[in-house]
Amino acid sequence: MNRKNKWIIYGIGISLLLGGCMNMDNANGNGVDEQKEPSKEMEKQLVSVQNYKGEGYTLPNGEEMDKIAEDNKDEVESAVKSFYKENYKTDIKVHNIVGNEDGATVFVESIGRLHYYTYAIVPIDIDTKKIHGDKVFSEEGQVEDGIKGGLYRLIFQEQFDKLDSYFKDLVSEGEVVGKTEESLQNVGGTGYMTPYYFISTFNNDESIKPVFDIFVKNPEADIEELKSAYVEGSFSPENLLINVRLFMKDKDASPSEEIFKRVANDLERIEGIPKGSYSLYLNDNKVYKDSFTGEKENSLSRGHGNYIVKN
Repeated sequence: MNRKNKWIIYGIGISLLLGGCMNMDNANGNGVDEQKEPSKEMEKQLVSVQNYKGEGYTLPNGEEMDKIAEDNKDEVESAVKSFYKENYKTDIKVHNIVGNEDGATVFVESIGRLHYYTYAIVPIDIDTKKIHGDKVFSEEGQVEDGIKGGLYRLIFQEQFDKLDSYFKDLVSEGEVVGKTEESLQNVGGTGYMTPYYFISTFNNDESIKPVFDIFVKNPEADIEELKSAYVEGSFSPENLLINVRLFMKDKDASPSEEIFKRVANDLERIEGIPKGSYSLYLNDNKVYKDSFTGEKENSLSRGHGNYIVKN
């Protein structure tokens, strides 16, 4: 296996840890998440979602690389900034650097009107401690997914504003919360994200592709030009996933069936929110600090096979 392919496979493993992946959606769609009960060792990793900002997040066999990357922080940051500028014409802010088996995973946030979180991988030679800044790469399709999600948010601003307002109103009632902004910045990395949901797109989405093509050539393209390039007739809800992740506010509360059903019904009922397929997880109050996941045996979920579909 060559090094690049190794990294692609390794990157897929990373993405399963970032923010709760859509592949973890429960196939039965409306029951308890089918995961094993946490072991005593895993329970030590649990922390209240309100207090979690990314501390303790780790990647396999990354301890030594983490130290090397930290000692060469300026070089690592400079290499990553150049990578995004040269390949995507995007300015980014570096939030966090986490060592992995063969280098450093660098979590970043786009700067400008198009907003998304993503990450890049900087290879490091463990023997010489050399930073290979000329070999920085991202997981295949990862940045593109972030750009597409950001473009959906940009051209359908009114619909997403309505969705955001719904979650803010829900949270203001005091029973559920989302993730912290700091945790999204430091260990998010899954494209367009808010404390309450993240967007996933697909390569075969022909509706957003013309918009994407215009934007990557000219990030300053007029908003009306971007909107007019969108192909409404090619849109399929299955190509835009809006992955909702909510948590109980009370540190000792189990996921509430009543709240879960209410949110699911609201998403089905409310008009004027973004079209797409919605998955929904309601977790207890805790996340695993080493992986940023909140899904556990008691999580309530609705997803693959039973998405909330908005046409």
